[in-house]
Amino acid sequence: MRYFIAALVLMSTCNLALADHVNGYMKSNGTYVQGYERSAPNGTVQDNYSYRGNTNPYTGQQGTNRYTHDTTSSYYQGPNAQGQSGHDSASENNSAGDSYSH
Repeated sequence: MRYFIAALVLMSTCNLALADHVNGYMKSNGTYVQGYERSAPNGTVQDNYSYRGNTNPYTGQQGTNRYTHDTTSSYYQGPNAQGQSGHDSASENNSAGDSYSH
């Protein structure tokens, strides 16, 4: 029983380290964006909740974003129309039109 409890504590601690909470904020156009959980930034898009094939554990939503202009994506197709690659090209990364989020 003692090992079971220790394992649960360890697993919950690991899950907390893999996620970031983003506080709600007001956009410049007056739209309020509600707070949300995202995968922790780590230099790759392949473990983002919105990445194609992944599932957001908080919402159950399936990821559809391919990040085609991010060099860390297995779907990388080169720079966007502005010549940007990587996270700087986030708004151009998704052919399905989803917003960029972790």
